Amino acid sequence: MSGRGGIGGLQVPRISFDEFLAFGRDALIRADVPVVITLPKGTQGLGRDGVAERLGDMKVTLFTEPGNKQNPERWTTREIRLREFFEDDRYMNDPQTWNRIVSNFRESPADVNAILGFDAGKLFDYRGPMNAANLWISHKGVFTQSHFDELENFNICLEGSKRFVLAPPGFWEYYPRSLRRGFGDKSQVFDFDDVDWARYPKLASKLAQRRELVLRPGEMLYLPLGWWHQAESLDDMNINMNFWMRDAKIFRRPYVFGVAVYTAIYRKLKGVYNYEPAGTTS
Repeated sequence: MSGRGGIGGLQVPRISFDEFLAFGRDALIRADVPVVITLPKGTQGLGRDGVAERLGDMKVTLFTEPGNKQNPERWTTREIRLREFFEDDRYMNDPQTWNRIVSNFRESPADVNAILGFDAGKLFDYRGPMNAANLWISHKGVFTQSHFDELENFNICLEGSKRFVLAPPGFWEYYPRSLRRGFGDKSQVFDFDDVDWARYPKLASKLAQRRELVLRPGEMLYLPLGWWHQAESLDDMNINMNFWMRDAKIFRRPYVFGVAVYTAIYRKLKGVYNYEPAGTTS
């Protein structure tokens, strides 16, 4: 029997930007629970037109996959210019295919700050080794299947909105997919809203602690490493920036560390996209 992946759900705490600064980024990471931070007025960043004007010539990676929440295959990728994604309707209006853009442009801090509307370098060490400043752009309906990250994640919504489902750390309770195919950070339960409880009974205790939220422009989600999550784009155009940062917390979650090392090797050997920084836009 399938059904919605949890009963009720816990609230995600919300704090102001001033409270975030007073509490401190590192203290938030130590607290290890998801939080939504409201950014101050005047720091809403650029929407589609501003992003297209400033970064239109930047090379980005296009992720393409079947428009199916139960798709068992890995996405395919290729490089295009960002302007092409905005100007070619095929990327936005194909009901059978999900397309999304990602680019780690951490080597262009002026562009990062311009896109966001504030100086991100003072808040996030995104230019450090393994860290990232990623631009994500997607159309309505694009769904990111349940998985965890090996890095601390601060996700900022610039345009559109995304629905997130979050669940606390764990490994075997989530029925991880085959490591041999590089899927150790993903669950066999692709969608936490549609769970076959007869096949995946151990997941019930975790999803009883799930959190749900819709992230909107002017909001930033802190998502700790090792927390499982999925996301769905809700608007015709959805633009987000996220910062990934390494943290020693990974050593306290051996499943995260082990999968991270294996996945890095797998991606290297298989030539799978690995979120390396793009070149500068100049």
